[in-house]
Formats: sequence, C-alpha cells, structure tokens
Amino acid sequence: KATMKSLRFISAEAFVSNAEFARKSLGGVAHNLFPLLFKASYLLEQGEVIHDLLENWPLVDFNMGKLLGTTVDYQEDLSCRTCSVCLESCLTGLRDYVLNHPSPYVKRLKVVDLTGIKDVEVQFCECKKTMGRWARTQLLSKLCLELLVYLQQTQCNPGAFEISVDVLIDLFVTERNYEVVMQALLKKCCCPLKICCVSFRSDNLDLQKFFYIIKLTDPSSLRKLEIVHNVRLEMEHLEILFNSIHFPLLMSLTLPARTFNVQRFTATEERMLTNIGEKMGEMMQLTELSMPFSILTGRIQKLLSPLKTPLKMLDVSNCSLNHADMAYLANSFHVNHLEALDLSGHKIFDLYPSIFFKLLSHSSSVLRSLTLEDCNIQDTHVNMLILGLSPCQKLQEFKFLGNPLSSQALKDLFTFLCELPMLKNVEFPVPRDCYPIGITYPIDDASLCRFDHQKYESVAEDLNLILLQANREDVKASTPLFGSYDAAVQETNNELGAYLIKSFKETLEKFTTSLNKMS
Repeated sequence: KATMKSLRFISAEAFVSNAEFARKSLGGVAHNLFPLLFKASYLLEQGEVIHDLLENWPLVDFNMGKLLGTTVDYQEDLSCRTCSVCLESCLTGLRDYVLNHPSPYVKRLKVVDLTGIKDVEVQFCECKKTMGRWARTQLLSKLCLELLVYLQQTQCNPGAFEISVDVLIDLFVTERNYEVVMQALLKKCCCPLKICCVSFRSDNLDLQKFFYIIKLTDPSSLRKLEIVHNVRLEMEHLEILFNSIHFPLLMSLTLPARTFNVQRFTATEERMLTNIGEKMGEMMQLTELSMPFSILTGRIQKLLSPLKTPLKMLDVSNCSLNHADMAYLANSFHVNHLEALDLSGHKIFDLYPSIFFKLLSHSSSVLRSLTLEDCNIQDTHVNMLILGLSPCQKLQEFKFLGNPLSSQALKDLFTFLCELPMLKNVEFPVPRDCYPIGITYPIDDASLCRFDHQKYESVAEDLNLILLQANREDVKASTPLFGSYDAAVQETNNELGAYLIKSFKETLEKFTTSLNKMS
C-alpha cells in the first residue's frame, strides 16, 4: 500500500530526481535538510546524489538505520533495502569526505552507523542488485586500505589525517575476505575512517585466523558474536577463547554445530564445561544464546545457571536434552523472560509433555517466537499443542516444519492459530498425506521434495482460506522446505559449497589412506 509523503518529502524527491542539478546546488542547501534529501535519494536510487551528500555531510553523525527508518516526512522504512547502487555510493562518498575538502575545520562528522541495515529475502529496490553484509564488510575494508595508500602517496591536505570518523558496522568474515578485513583492522589507528565492529559473524574460516581476527575487532565493545558454519570450534577452543578474551558487552552468542560434542564427559570435560559456564556468567549483558546440534544431555543447568542476566533468546535445537534439562529450563529464572525459544529435534510430546506445558505457561507472557521443527508432533498431539499454546497471546512467529501431521490436523491447528492476536508468521510442514505411504520421519533431504505438489497446493489454499475467513490476512503462512531464509548463507553459498566439497575430499583422502595402510 502507498505510504503518505509530506510536501517536504515530495519537494526533496523533485530536487534529487535531477541528479546534475542537485549535485551543483548542494552547496546552498541548509544543513538540516541533508537527512531528508538522503532518504529521498535512497528511495529513487540516485547514487551520484547519495555520494555527494555523504562527501559533504555537514552533521556530527550519520545513522543509516534512523535516516532510512520511519520518519515524519515519509513513514516507509527503507532500512531493509540493501540496494547495491545506494550502499556503494554511501561508502565511496564517505571515503571522499576524507579526501576532498580543503578546510578540515568545517568537518563535523564523528560517527557513521551502518548497523541499522537489515538483510531480507525480498528486495524492493529497482536495480534488484543487493549488497549484503559480507560485501559491505569487504568494500569498507578495501576503501579504508585504499584511503591509507592514497594519503601516504600523495601530497594531499595534511588536515585529512586529523579527521577521525568511527564507522560502526556488523562485520562478516570468511576465508575469501579475511585478508583485506584483517589488514584494515590492523591499520585502523592510522586511518581517518575507523572500523568499529559492533557484531561479528564468521563462516568458512580456519580456527587460527578466527582467533587472530577476533582480537583485532576490539572484543571489549562487541555486542554480538556469531560463529556459524565451518569454523571447527570445539569445547576446548571455546574455553581458550573465553579465557584469553573478555567480552564485557556481549549480548548475543551463536556457537557452531557440535561445539559440545561429547558422548561421555570425562572429569576434564566437566571442568571445561564449568569454566565455560562461569565465563558466560561474567558476560553481564548476555541475553541471547544459540548452540544447536551439540550434545548437552544433562548439562544445561551447568552451562546456564551461572548467567546473571536472564536469557531472552535460547536455541537448543537438536541438543539431545533430557527430562532434567527441560525441568531446569521450566523452573529457571530465564523462563519468564524467554521471547524466542527453539526446541527443534526433541520429541517433546513423547518425552516430557507436562514439563513442556509448564515451560510454555511460564514464558507465555513474553514469548514471541517458538520453533518446534522435527519434534515428531503427530495428529494425536494437536489438542495438547493447542492447549499449550493458548496462553501464548504475544506469539508472533510459530515454526513447526518436519512434523508428521495430516492435512486435517493442520486445518484444526490453523483454526486455533487465528485466535493468537499478535501472530504474523507461520512455517508449517508438507502434510504427511502428501508423501508416499510409509515415509519415515525425520525425512531425509533426498525424499523431502518427493510429495504430491498438487495436493499440497490444495491444502495450502485451504489453510490460507481459514486465515482469510478469520480476517487474518496479516498472517504469512509458508513451507520453506530447506529451512528459513538466512541472508548470510545466501550471500556466501558458493564459498560454503566449495568449503564443504573440500572437507568431504579431505575426509575421503584420510579414509583411503587408512584403508591402504590396513591392506
């Protein structure tokens, strides 16, 4: 739907739509109009105007999220438009801000905040070319290094070195951009544009390189740390990380799959786990913790009880939790604060239904997102599930892919879901009766797409009709077969694939060598 624009905004659009005129006239524009012109230029994808606005930015700060967010003149939030043309123009304009001015005393810019940009699946920008988090990390690092080389080689204005602008950014480092980011962080103190890492994500990276670069990011100001795919971080490495580096402001921690991958804990491993728990307890701001696909049977209390701050987000999907773990969660001080919970991969209704009910009822006043994928939820469990979800009136998102539910059970569940007033997003499984008889759950990747697509479409239509008849067009229902959208994976999937093939090849070579030795 169209968003109302103020007369000021319409005038700003008219002004920037003629790029040549706008660029010539910027010198005569009042400083307080720059934010308005920036949003109008971003909407119209006027790259050259955006570049010049940044190059001449007259204010003390430039906060991307605020400038593109809901404003009085134009309510639409543009912060999820990661338009390549616009973002590249911003960053090159920033570089030229340092280079192209004879008089440094009018330069007031101190902070540039790029952290408000949101990477989303569907892009609305005209050019349809996006610049994701990885590419932003790469470009900013490259520009900082180019800037240094240029300043050292040419007889430029000495005032350029007196400029100091903190550039707040969410860094995303993989093997492919490691070198340029590492160099930029290493030379940060000499560069007028200073990369300030607010959140750090690492995929496909050698462990030694990860340890080196994380120290360069200034961990004392890091808010979010995500170590996700193909970083071989195990429990002993995590202990070394926490013992050698302090993260006093860390609010969110994501660990890679199988960080805790111990079938039988020895005394040494128990001590390690205790130490890791204590170190997390020292992170006074920590409220989000994600540790999927680890074996944490009977160990949840040891890890979480030292935490001083209640968790708002917890992902313990596929962590082999037992009765004691669930009982601890349901009775811990975290439960009344949990806004997002992922218990995927646990047969909750077979193993601990009453404790799960207790957990839901205790967190119901704040719970916004619940994920129960591959939990073996069957038709016979639907009434229990409805009973458990009934108090969760704040629930905005419910994901339950991979459960063996029939079309009828899904219809019953959707009829109930219409009653949750805040619900916005539902991810539901392909109904069991769309698959061949005898299919076993969890369904392997090879069989995942082998269902009756026509029948599925018909059921999906019925489910959407249930929402429609209850006046709930605001609820988006979908079946992303291979899981929810991950912008970071999407952006680096070629590298991820190459890394996986390399790992597979290495494993095969080791296996062949072992066989040859045996024979």
